[in-house]
Amino acid sequence: MSLFLFLLGSTAFAQQDSLYLLKPDQVFDGENIHRNWVVLIKGNKIEAVGAMTFKLPAKTKVIEMPGTTLLPGLIEGHSHLFLHPYNETPWNDQVLKESRAERTAGAVMHAQATLLAGFTTVRDLGTEGSEYDDVGLKQAIEKGIIKGPRMIIATKGIVAKGSYGPNYKNADLDLPQGAAEVGNLEEMSTEVYSQIGKGADLIKIYADYRWGLGGVAAPTFNTEAITLATSIAKSSGRQTVAHAATKEGMRRAIMGGVSTIEHGDAGDDEIFKLMKEKGVAFCPTLAASDAILQYDGWKKGIDPEPARITAKKKSFEAAIRNGVTILMGGDVGVFTHGTNAREMELMVAYGMKPIDVLRSATSVNAIAFGYGDKIGSVRQGLLADLVAVKGDPSTDIKKVNAVVFVMKDGKIYKSN
Repeated sequence: MSLFLFLLGSTAFAQQDSLYLLKPDQVFDGENIHRNWVVLIKGNKIEAVGAMTFKLPAKTKVIEMPGTTLLPGLIEGHSHLFLHPYNETPWNDQVLKESRAERTAGAVMHAQATLLAGFTTVRDLGTEGSEYDDVGLKQAIEKGIIKGPRMIIATKGIVAKGSYGPNYKNADLDLPQGAAEVGNLEEMSTEVYSQIGKGADLIKIYADYRWGLGGVAAPTFNTEAITLATSIAKSSGRQTVAHAATKEGMRRAIMGGVSTIEHGDAGDDEIFKLMKEKGVAFCPTLAASDAILQYDGWKKGIDPEPARITAKKKSFEAAIRNGVTILMGGDVGVFTHGTNAREMELMVAYGMKPIDVLRSATSVNAIAFGYGDKIGSVRQGLLADLVAVKGDPSTDIKKVNAVVFVMKDGKIYKSN
């Protein structure tokens, strides 16, 4: 569409809102690449997008962006801002030995690093022992007290009693847990209602975990319990997402009505066909497995590929083959905040086209999370969350690391 339609007279700019005209080499609008487009920002909204065929009002600030691609603000689909890499401090020690004040201070820094890396929105899937501190973090960002991305928060994950951790295999210890434990349907109902009341934007449940004999992953909740959680969340307009690595855990979560499956290591053609049929999206978290195995001693590029990586590749390929909606989310926090694009690089390495990965990190994530009418696309009327990178990430995904401009809600946070 042409901007000319929006700039017929000075009356269109009667308000004193800031005006920016962004002039990159090309625009990725969340779906496709467009050469010679410009984007007009008024206040915190995208006023117009398209070819420039007009004279700008005097007060418009023109920002030249030679050699860049302008994209919607990237959306991290699986984040833990209250965690930091496990090779710095093991997960158990973060939950048990770091104070909530320390963890919140870290989360503030993680939020800023995430924003400056071009990720203007995160779906943060659990504080892992930091209670409801993500509610306060989100509020601080919204009030402008600190810099950070928009946050879609889960507060505390919900786990079956006795299945989660920290767990040192000592029956005499009663340790604080990294998620909310429930032991029956009544407790599940109470926990979901409580989390909604505390400020959760979505509900996260663990459909399976490593509590089977010998520590193997095994399903936790039955379909009835999952259905109860999703029905309560849905009645309030909220989604439910499921941590699920086993095939049976995935199946129960899908039949229980969740919106997304996280991890899905054991997914196969049968389970992904079911996900496609039920409209359940898949967040594969490839980067988490890649990072953890390297922490455990795998020398990537030198040592043989671990079985876990082979399995991740196989499930990812099956999801693509069966047409499942694939989200971009790396489980960042397991690895360093601000390096979120590591997941995007692995998605390409495991078989997705770069432009499809860009779609996953923008419009696909936004729509899947229920925010497609606000973010995720460069379109008139949407919020002005925009990122510019050097080069063309639609042909070389590594270019998403070369962030030179970040705007969130019409405010510029980075401009090189």
